Amino acid sequence: MILRREVEMTPAARSLNPTAPPKRTPGASSSRKVLQLLLSFSERRWDASVAELAARIGTPVATTYRYVALLKELQLLEEGRTGRYHVTSQVMPLARAAQLANNLARLARPAMEEAARDLGETVLLFQHFGESAVCADRVECERAMRFTFQPGHSVPLGTGASGKMLLAMLPEGERERRLSSIVQRRGPSVREEVKRAGANRFAVSWGELDDGVWSCSVPIPSTGHRPAVLTLAAPATRIGDDAKRAAIVALQSYASRIHRAVSSFAL
Repeated sequence: MILRREVEMTPAARSLNPTAPPKRTPGASSSRKVLQLLLSFSERRWDASVAELAARIGTPVATTYRYVALLKELQLLEEGRTGRYHVTSQVMPLARAAQLANNLARLARPAMEEAARDLGETVLLFQHFGESAVCADRVECERAMRFTFQPGHSVPLGTGASGKMLLAMLPEGERERRLSSIVQRRGPSVREEVKRAGANRFAVSWGELDDGVWSCSVPIPSTGHRPAVLTLAAPATRIGDDAKRAAIVALQSYASRIHRAVSSFAL
């Protein structure tokens, strides 16, 4: 009952189709480019020159300089190494606000904590945003491990267990559109892996993102929120074949539990 009062899901949020391409707002071309410039930074591309930023967002260098100057004025960007810019700590409260407002992560947390205790491994929640699978939450087990992903980290769709499972969950048209460019970059094998993930309702990877790490990912049945998956990560040396199969089955059970929790608050 306490959680029911804390978590609010509006009718508009419930009716939203998160996989549909967002409607472009007219008369906001410059604003869109400024935001695209800011969003072009990530843990994989944490600094960039103005020329690189111009190429990424498709604007002339002179125009990009103006966008950078505006973001510097707002203390969202600053210059580090000569001619290269990075985001500042000014964005951290924004990231924290996003985390606190994530209803799915809040509702999934109890099941994730139990899964981490039950399975004795790290459990993560990933959501689909554009071309990426973004880590929304992480629960570590008592046997901590060195693993890249923390909340806010992302991986390209089609990469790793989470990226493959999220790609497999997309509607066929969108999935095929995104797969075409991914196959060009990574080869045709990814198409078969995504197809297998969709058929099996789970995806696995071994050392694809972190050396020596085995991971599995299962879909959280949709309740109107954007596509999301529950992922387990473990050192391959301490999880045998039987434990892997058991982990997939258990993770699917926890994903269903999260689905029921979210559905009860969406009524």
